[in-house]
Amino acid sequence: MTPDLGPLLVVDDDEANRDMLARRLMRSGFRVATAASGAEALAHIEANVTELVLLDGEMPGMNGLQVLQEIRKTRSSSVLPVVMVTARNESEDIVEALNLGADDYITKPIDFAVALARIRTQLSRKEAEGRLRESEERYALAAMGANDGLWDWDLASGKIYLSPRWKAIVGAEPEAIGEDPKEWFDRIHPDDLDRVRQHLAAHLKGRSPHFECEHRIRHESGAFRWVLVRGLAIRDAKGGAIRIAGSQADLTSTKILDPLTGLPNHRLLHDRMERALSDQKVQEDKRCAVLLFDLDGLKLINDSLGHHAGDELIQAVAGRLDASLRATDTIVRADAADEATSLRSITEHTLARLGGDEFIILLPDAQEVADVTCVAERLQKLMSQPFDVAGHQIFATASIGIAMSRPGRTNPKELLRDADTAMNRAKISGTGRYEIFDETMRKEVQQRLLLETDLRHAVTREEFVPYFQPIVEMTTGRLAGFEALLRWRHPTRGVVLPGEFVPVVEENGLIVPIGRSCFEQVCRQMREWLDTYACPEHFWVSVNFSRQQFLEDGLLPWLLGCLERSNLLPSHIVVEITESTAVQDLDRTIHVLGQLREAGVKALMDDFGTGYSSLVCLHQLPIGGLKLDRTLLLATEKHPALLETVVGLAVSLGLTVTAEGIETESQCERVAAVGCDFAQGYIFERPVEADKAAEIITANERWLQDLVTPVTFAGRSAQQIALQPAS
Repeated sequence: MTPDLGPLLVVDDDEANRDMLARRLMRSGFRVATAASGAEALAHIEANVTELVLLDGEMPGMNGLQVLQEIRKTRSSSVLPVVMVTARNESEDIVEALNLGADDYITKPIDFAVALARIRTQLSRKEAEGRLRESEERYALAAMGANDGLWDWDLASGKIYLSPRWKAIVGAEPEAIGEDPKEWFDRIHPDDLDRVRQHLAAHLKGRSPHFECEHRIRHESGAFRWVLVRGLAIRDAKGGAIRIAGSQADLTSTKILDPLTGLPNHRLLHDRMERALSDQKVQEDKRCAVLLFDLDGLKLINDSLGHHAGDELIQAVAGRLDASLRATDTIVRADAADEATSLRSITEHTLARLGGDEFIILLPDAQEVADVTCVAERLQKLMSQPFDVAGHQIFATASIGIAMSRPGRTNPKELLRDADTAMNRAKISGTGRYEIFDETMRKEVQQRLLLETDLRHAVTREEFVPYFQPIVEMTTGRLAGFEALLRWRHPTRGVVLPGEFVPVVEENGLIVPIGRSCFEQVCRQMREWLDTYACPEHFWVSVNFSRQQFLEDGLLPWLLGCLERSNLLPSHIVVEITESTAVQDLDRTIHVLGQLREAGVKALMDDFGTGYSSLVCLHQLPIGGLKLDRTLLLATEKHPALLETVVGLAVSLGLTVTAEGIETESQCERVAAVGCDFAQGYIFERPVEADKAAEIITANERWLQDLVTPVTFAGRSAQQIALQPAS
């Protein structure tokens, strides 16, 4: 048997007796140490944990009784039991040993079965006394705390003692609750009762070291309060529980109030929402509403001023909302025909904090949507005043989602879900707005969920592929390269355009693995074209990089690794980033672009002219060119000088210019006339699959044959323009 009991100490000067007893005890599962003298025994006890001592009475030098006396000077019987082992069976010797503090005795020759029983009895007694002592310490500690109720359950008699404080927690008079444990368990919330019984049974059966459980208990008022119950069982020699005692602490305030703001938390809110919704069953015309109030821009405050400032702002917002709602007993409707219908009480409202930057306002009697929107508008007006936070004046806005209850719907979670859906719609619409939930929003959310599921499957199934749109060199009218554009080959819907799924994958983070996969496919395809076809000189493919992918740590080593695996030169690939990516983290963007330039990889600013970038910071960006957005071309049709100015600025900065979205010959002539180096658009070709792109390479078609003159811009030849990426 593996030793797992003890440790015991066998003390005997006779080596044969000592070793024999030690071996038999170890075979019975005990860990055993030995000592050959009294001095050695005392030294061992001082240095090691010892559960029980088997002490020989007759030893040279310090005899057993003298050793016993020394042990009892520092350790009581409850701490270290001592069983005397003696060859003398005289009653006076046994009495003397017991008087000096021995707990039991064994006579020689040793009957091992009797010895083993006595050892186990002493260890059980010690354990029981230890538990009793621990229980008494818990009692004393609980009593000192004053706020905890005490209880003591005699399992043999079935009677339980509940202290006056225990009864006060549940609002009962001292004489109101008797000694029957059933009176306790009848008060426990039905949803918690089985869990409490399971925890209690586990401890009584010895499967857990103590009894501890949080649950709700019914107050005399009918409401439920949260309590924490702790207890410890006292056991008999066989390990059976004979008594259990402990404490009950009232957790109601900590369980239902938000610690940061002191407002009701989600537990109390849920309880009040249940009540409000259940009232609808009795009064069919009664409706309630919730307003989910979400602070805009809290992350920016946390990042710039620290989380303590964010907490200060949350506290300030909570205080302002609470004060406003408490001070106003009525909702005033501006569209009401008379005073009687323009006033509605909101004194029964609940303002709660859900966590983070979210608050909930429950209006249990909100008959009209106009009543609720009036509250939302007043709260947003309230937010327009600055907050003093961490020595700064902070202006905060909030997005509010409104959900009204409906007949037959009594689930608080559904109402909160609807409010959350409306709040997210408000955020999408812009800061400081509110939206009222309707069923179309639910359908949109369900469609969004299905889309996200499809997208995750699409990543694992490798359904995202690059399509290729030709880029035409304006000086020659021939193919210069391609732009790789992401497409989703859906198994049932066919080819899905990026406008439908890119915003979703940017939000959920899938854009990074999708972007990496697309880039790797482009590299492999480029290698295949170079090996198979007579590609144009200085041929390249440009690839769009999302903000998350472009600013991801380790971008350059990964990108160069992809090029190396496909045996491509840095000049074979062009990186495109949008204006918004460039300006959102300008310093980081400049750093990454600089790394790319040093590695020989050209970068372009895509969608130039959509309004994000500043011409002032354009010269700071180590890019090789601009791609003019189609909206800029359309906007400058009536003001061609503006387009000419933009192109001239780019040329002065040494940048190539590509005109996107060219669909007509007149547009093509216009961008050629102002000096654009490259163009792409439907007039040349739509984005096509790789096989079709290969046909375009093979055809070596010369577009722009009808242009009056292929021009050379600013003294730059076609070769100089193409070589620009390496500069």
